[in-house]
Amino acid sequence: MLEQAFNRVYSKFKLHFYQEIFRRFQDREASLTTVETFCMESIQALGSPTINEFASFMRISPPNAAYKVNSLVKKGYVRKVQSASDRREYHLEVTQKYIDYYNISSSYIKTVMDRLTTRFTPEECEKLEEMLQIVSRELMPEVGLPPEAEGENGA
Repeated sequence: MLEQAFNRVYSKFKLHFYQEIFRRFQDREASLTTVETFCMESIQALGSPTINEFASFMRISPPNAAYKVNSLVKKGYVRKVQSASDRREYHLEVTQKYIDYYNISSSYIKTVMDRLTTRFTPEECEKLEEMLQIVSRELMPEVGLPPEAEGENGA
């Protein structure tokens, strides 16, 4: 039962995102492919990775990663920022254009969280937060995010 309930919630978040993306396609606002969307979500979750860190995380070759990143730079969703400590290294940063695109799903998450805090007691919300943190930090070791990214995502 728990697995089914979790899967329904996860599916509803995904489906809401897809509905909004398709609505935007009809309005010709969306310009990311599915793979590019996955890349952008990964770059954002990793914080400010280098191309090699992104490639390693995605388990793709650095040249393949560079190709994907360059496409995202051309579309205006990512910028490369030169490292202050190592001038040969560039970090990837999401742009406001992507943040606006991403807000499709994050605004729905906020709506659901607002409803959650209205429906449940503060103690119940605190327990849910604790459980989600344990799931993220301990029970999903295959998806290793840098510690600073774990904190930024509220995980």
